[in-house]
Amino acid sequence: MTITLRAGSTVMFTGDSITDCQRLESEDRLGFGYPLRVAGEWGLRHPDRPVTWLNTGIAGNKVMDLEARWQADVLDARPDVVSVLVGMNDVGWHSYDPDGYMISADEYAAGYDRLLAPLADAGTELILIEPFLLPIRGTVEVGPMHLGEEDRKKWRDDLDPKIQAVRELALKYGAHLLAADGMFAELAATTAPEYWAEDGVHPTPPGHAALAKAWLRLVD
Repeated sequence: MTITLRAGSTVMFTGDSITDCQRLESEDRLGFGYPLRVAGEWGLRHPDRPVTWLNTGIAGNKVMDLEARWQADVLDARPDVVSVLVGMNDVGWHSYDPDGYMISADEYAAGYDRLLAPLADAGTELILIEPFLLPIRGTVEVGPMHLGEEDRKKWRDDLDPKIQAVRELALKYGAHLLAADGMFAELAATTAPEYWAEDGVHPTPPGHAALAKAWLRLVD
């Protein structure tokens, strides 16, 4: 079943840089990525059902960062629908950072669960977007780091159990799952992965468009 967005509903997108996408620099605070595309396409399809769209994504956020601001940035807004995309900053590639941040799949799942529990208790509709990694070849620049294929293999080894955790949480809470990792793998099989995300992590405009299209299939 899809989520029915009624006139006057409030939808909140939250997560890390993929959702943030320079939202504070945009006029409507939705950023320049998939949340903006979702809102724009919805308005075209359903002009009779205006929806309030909110974006509280923050670049660099991990699950524990979302926990620290969850009450003020998400729960207090009392949204009808919450869409979450978080996980790439919880992957082991951050061991290259000075803080050496690492989190196990179990710890990630437990933190994510604590985010969802109060929303489920309030009857909020949930959309969980899998974190994803595209199979870019060669060395790429991600933030201040230049990492090669062996590095990204380690990311994949760390990411896969965290994707599985998101799937299990979606089942636990009856959330709608946007299987973004599988979607991008299929797209990258026929079109160069760099077309969808130049660094394998942050979507290009076509990548954001693909996310928005998949997201809109989950709502009515």
